Amino acid sequence: MSFLVKKAEQQLEAAVIAAIKKAIEKGELPEAELLPVKTEVPADRKNGDYSTNAAMAHARAFRMPPVKIADAIINNLDLSGTYFEKCECAGAGFLNFTLSGQYYCDIIADVLEKGAMYGHSDINKGKRALVEFVSANPTGPMHVGNARGGAMGDCLSEVLSWSGYETEREFYINDGGNQIEKFGLSLDIRYRQHFGDPIEMPEDSYHGQDIIDHVKNFAEIHGDKFINATEEERRKALVEYALPLNIEGLERDLLKYKIKYDTWFRESTLHNSGAAKKVVDLLTEKGYTYESEGALWFKAEQFGCDKDFVLKRSNGFFTYIVPDIAYHYNKLAERSFDLAVDILGADHHGYVPRLKAALTALGIDAERLQVVLMQMVRLVKEGEVIKASKRSGKAITLVTLLEEVPIDAARFFFNMREANTHCDFDLDLAVEQSSQNPVYYCQYAYARICSIFRKMEESGFSVEDCCVSGADLLTNETEKELIRFISSLTAETENAAKLLDPSKLTRYAVDLATLFHKFYNACHCDVEDEALKSARITLCKATATTLKNVLGLLKVDAPEKM
Repeated sequence: MSFLVKKAEQQLEAAVIAAIKKAIEKGELPEAELLPVKTEVPADRKNGDYSTNAAMAHARAFRMPPVKIADAIINNLDLSGTYFEKCECAGAGFLNFTLSGQYYCDIIADVLEKGAMYGHSDINKGKRALVEFVSANPTGPMHVGNARGGAMGDCLSEVLSWSGYETEREFYINDGGNQIEKFGLSLDIRYRQHFGDPIEMPEDSYHGQDIIDHVKNFAEIHGDKFINATEEERRKALVEYALPLNIEGLERDLLKYKIKYDTWFRESTLHNSGAAKKVVDLLTEKGYTYESEGALWFKAEQFGCDKDFVLKRSNGFFTYIVPDIAYHYNKLAERSFDLAVDILGADHHGYVPRLKAALTALGIDAERLQVVLMQMVRLVKEGEVIKASKRSGKAITLVTLLEEVPIDAARFFFNMREANTHCDFDLDLAVEQSSQNPVYYCQYAYARICSIFRKMEESGFSVEDCCVSGADLLTNETEKELIRFISSLTAETENAAKLLDPSKLTRYAVDLATLFHKFYNACHCDVEDEALKSARITLCKATATTLKNVLGLLKVDAPEKM
């Protein structure tokens, strides 16, 4: 949390403990073991800015009614040198505290001093995190589920960075296994068809236009050179041509979506380097495997799974989970990341315990691997769910989605809800320029502040010269509410990192915009009182900094004009 927020809470706790001790010394309270003082923010600010149940918590120890204990605490309470100006007893003995004007001044000063770094924390300083997300099969274009995973993964990476982690983004390229075999088969058949072979495409092969386009371009380069080659040679040549182009396309489309990866990790390297074999050998050496019916099994039940599972089939080939175990062993044991986060589809829920069981067996703390399971996306237009693009008649991909809606709207909308909730993406709302559109609403708040600054400058008032010195004049409740909310950004960032939930920052941006619009309607900035005008403009500067920072975390533009 913000060091000023933490400081205020520590001051309050220390002042209450000191008051209890003083009351005991004076004989107003009996000798007893003191309990820790716990503070909280009341749901209704009319009851104060902070409250504590210290009097009620000590009722048994002091054998006194909480109200009498509260009176003794108040009589001996010294708030000088703290951020609090008043304490009152309410109800059955709650102590309610009111923040002083100095607190609000210091919060604004802290925002302006930190600037673009406001909201950052060092709570995870010295730790390294790796976030793996999207990792779409490189056999075709990305779909809207990948679009949601991309927005969430990229924002989560930024949240972790803000909380102090040295964070890297990674794309895992599935360039091995069944999908590549199917990719090669599909290219092979289309290639033979291109040169007159009447062979039909199997139902479970890839029927997309991208396969046909790859084959057409391949044929322009090589002609029918591979028609008489062996099937293995022909498929190898086709895959080696098409796969890099697909990967280049993925990278290009993701860059357009404002996502840049630090590493593109190929599954094939795990096979070629012997890493997949290595983890199986390690599990065997540790005594966690056995043979049955010619296959090699992992003793997963010993590690909490519902049943054991196969690592190597009777034909000698590894199952799909072996390279995944090797990949995560690489992340946590060989590259030594303190935290590895995977963003996966909700259909992987049964896969995660298996993976963690294998990592535990390999001597790795499986808690260092955290998996965010993401629910499905539904595109909605004119109130109806759609599954295809009206333009092409095909399933909507990331590229076609970004032709329909602005990138900022796509990233913002996909990050508005927790990963474990279904996402209905309203295509009409995403392009609507109104307060009903949450990303437009936030951007408009920032543009409105910039407009205030321009008008002030045009009238001869220097916005740059405004400082925090008169911020104690900000006594209107809407002003104080806005400042208190601004003060919560660092805590919100830390909590989002802890819960691996970047949607908290999207909601924070909307709530901040709401509070600014509320302040704007209640408190005019261009008032005759120069000191109050300066104080309100300074608050606008702090709000603009905070809102721009949060939108920046989400990689959403903060336009100065709209």
